[in-house]
Amino acid sequence: MTFLPRGSAEPDPMPDQPAEEPILITHDMLVKAPRRPSGRVDFEQGMSYAPRLTLLLIVINTIVFAWEVANGALQSKQSIIAAGALARDNVLQGEAWRLFTPMFLHGSPDHLIGNMIALYILGMALEHAVGFSQMLLLYFVSGLTGSLASMALSPGPSVGASGAIFGVMAGVTIFLYTHQQRFHVRDKRISFVLIVWALFTIVTGLASPYVDNAAHAGGFLGGMLMGRVVKPVERVPRFDA
Repeated sequence: MTFLPRGSAEPDPMPDQPAEEPILITHDMLVKAPRRPSGRVDFEQGMSYAPRLTLLLIVINTIVFAWEVANGALQSKQSIIAAGALARDNVLQGEAWRLFTPMFLHGSPDHLIGNMIALYILGMALEHAVGFSQMLLLYFVSGLTGSLASMALSPGPSVGASGAIFGVMAGVTIFLYTHQQRFHVRDKRISFVLIVWALFTIVTGLASPYVDNAAHAGGFLGGMLMGRVVKPVERVPRFDA
């Protein structure tokens, strides 16, 4: 028996109440922390499919090749040297300009087309990153280091833009690595693919006596050095994806 204090009324019996259903907490119900910018720039943002310098270099190389064909520069070793090919003896005799002219000469249509496709793809990225003037400087420095390496290891003659193009490839790779805290690259495999492609080109080139691997290696080294020197073009920071 339960005793109640004097003056207290007996409490009403508790009505039957249904048990409460549990509430499911969804992601939308949670308070989201404000998203903060990382300070990095989306590297691909604003990249042009018609980079001015890259297209200009492609046009110049194509015009020069048409001139080679029209003037019979591909008919013999002597004729390609006369057209401006790199030849060690000629350079040592004072024709230093031959260190630069070979990067605009090519030995066949396939040689030209392959180099111009690579130049377009790599040049698009580099010109977007560092601009017209700095890419032009990197291109010529890489072409020069490629010619010097080629002359040191081979008497020549040698022609082709591949030394400068290997420099462009190295420049893009080193640039993105050097400025990785500044730029957000959507595909992290870009630099790895570029390096693998360069190594593959050099290794396969060793199987052919007509491929100037010294120019490739020299151009790549020049591009690596310039990749640490060139400065990025200023862009507006965005949030990381």
